[in-house]
Amino acid sequence: MVQQFGGYFSPETMHVEPLVLERHPDEDRGLSPFKEKTSISTRPPLTAEKLFDAANNNGNKARGLNVLLYGAVGTGKSTVVRKLVLDWCAGSVFSQFKLVLPFSCEDLSHLSKPTSLRDLVGRKYMHLRKTPYLSGDNDKAKDVLFIFNGMEKMKLDFRIGSTELCSDPNEALPSGAVVVNLLRKYLLPEASILVTTRLSAVDRVPKKYINRYVQICGFNDPVRQRAYFTSRLLQQNEGKPGKLTETLIEMLYLNLQRESQLATACFLPSYCWLTCATLHLLHFTDTKSPVRTLTGIYTSFMRLNFGGEVITVDGNVSSQEQQNSLMLYVVRTVGKLAFDGITNKRTSFSAEELEQWVGGKTKTDEELQQLAVFRTDVLDFFLVSRDDHGKDPESGGRRYVFAVPAMQEYLAALYVVLGENKTVLEKLTKEVSEALGQASEDISSLLSILSKIIPFRIFAIFNLLKLFPKFFERVSSHSKGRIANTMAAEMFRSEDSFNEDVLDQVEQSLLGVHGPQPQEESYTRSFELYPIFMGGLLHYGNRRLLDQLGCSIKSNTVSQITRALRKHLIKESQKKQPPEELMDLLVLLYEFQNPRLTAEVLQSIKTINLSTVRMTPHKCFVLSMVLSCTSSSYHLNELNLSSCHITPELLQMLWPAFHHTSNL
Repeated sequence: MVQQFGGYFSPETMHVEPLVLERHPDEDRGLSPFKEKTSISTRPPLTAEKLFDAANNNGNKARGLNVLLYGAVGTGKSTVVRKLVLDWCAGSVFSQFKLVLPFSCEDLSHLSKPTSLRDLVGRKYMHLRKTPYLSGDNDKAKDVLFIFNGMEKMKLDFRIGSTELCSDPNEALPSGAVVVNLLRKYLLPEASILVTTRLSAVDRVPKKYINRYVQICGFNDPVRQRAYFTSRLLQQNEGKPGKLTETLIEMLYLNLQRESQLATACFLPSYCWLTCATLHLLHFTDTKSPVRTLTGIYTSFMRLNFGGEVITVDGNVSSQEQQNSLMLYVVRTVGKLAFDGITNKRTSFSAEELEQWVGGKTKTDEELQQLAVFRTDVLDFFLVSRDDHGKDPESGGRRYVFAVPAMQEYLAALYVVLGENKTVLEKLTKEVSEALGQASEDISSLLSILSKIIPFRIFAIFNLLKLFPKFFERVSSHSKGRIANTMAAEMFRSEDSFNEDVLDQVEQSLLGVHGPQPQEESYTRSFELYPIFMGGLLHYGNRRLLDQLGCSIKSNTVSQITRALRKHLIKESQKKQPPEELMDLLVLLYEFQNPRLTAEVLQSIKTINLSTVRMTPHKCFVLSMVLSCTSSSYHLNELNLSSCHITPELLQMLWPAFHHTSNL
């Protein structure tokens, strides 16, 4: 993700400290899983220098401190750890430690062979293979700080019958046993340890082994949020505040001060990242920029927060077959809720609806435990209580909305493209076809034997079973055609013809609507990003990221959807579209990143009328990139950019498009 935005989005270039408080996790227990973000206590914030204050060691100077830093998804735990390590390298924090050793618990959980602490360190930091600080002699370990980031991804068992005691740094043990003995203070008791984890995994370490609990609370006020946005957006101009940057920061700050939905979302630094990345795409795209898409930003955002995780209980999964990726679990629960909202044109949901869609059909104890973990760690990441008009006049209950409006459309699109909204027939045929496919060799062998001894009619039934996969293929093809039909229908809805183009809608969701406000807010709105996200998710780069998240979209699925979509797009593009709808079509083709499909659709378009569309750097880039997919002989009869606020800088970006224009 750092590479994706040209190095601007890294802790080395800027950092705004999230709020960190000394707070025991028991203070958060007993609250509703759909709780509103509560106000932060008046306790003084902690700085990095005070995390390992000797006053918390109960007078036992012979032992190092164990500090547990916990927080929700997206609060910035990993970013804080990276910044601490960088600051220690620069000599600005943790001067009491001569050696800081950070480890990823996700990496440690994948180690299959037992290894000693020394070999564990030497494997990652070869130059420290023989360091005297890990010998266990002469209290040298008091100068060492171990950092274990993401403890929820490891299985730690503190029962002596399950994890043997060990005090020898040269003895080979499973990686989990090494961490357990460090925390027990049997292994290098003088060393200090910082562990980060989510709230659901806090109890995996018995309280007697933790000297201090610290909660990371994100950006709890508009001042911190503004500092973050200012630092990030100023990076675009190499630290020099340009007029555009200053305007964006001011509009963002005004929107945050309104206590808007965005302000609630930006409580989490991850959503600040998403906001900055989106604004960077919309306003700082230039001809030298690598190709970036809105779908790619949202998929990277998911990879950033949920990469490679599986739904577990107490750090364990009962069987390989029951392992579900956390992202797939999100799609099947929150994605289903999002899809239901779009189907029924709703953006807000009652607590009862959340209960219905998120875990309403769970039956086993294990499923209920998984649901509890999911609610504790993940659900509040996506859904927030609506501050304005928070009471539902019909039911009298509180309503919940997606933290960022576009997130509902992204998750609904992912739910559809992954095929989770199958009909009963499609699910049945898929299961039967897979079962027959796995047993096809056995059936063939069996038929060759039975054909000699059983009646002909029974033998004919077995032959019919062999034809079933072809029937499934037809049903599956129909399903992919239905997805393409949905994309086309959502793209060209007549009631959306008078809306602003989709990129302007995205910008307004971040910067707010400035000027006269509507007398009454309408909670029904168009979902024009929904089909665009569906197209973007079929691009290979996004599919590769999703595959890392445990959400696989097969290549033959993409080709089937693309074939069906091509017909719909060509048919609709031949009709005269309003400028805003035509801009949305160009955005869809750009997000799809399929030059061949784009060229075939453009062959049926002879005039592009974008008059009155407010052109931005990204829109100009989209127009040029889409037209560059055509052959050199392709020319538009007319390209209409009147009243589009074209500046000299935007004119330069449009030169490639002008090469395919006969009349401008």
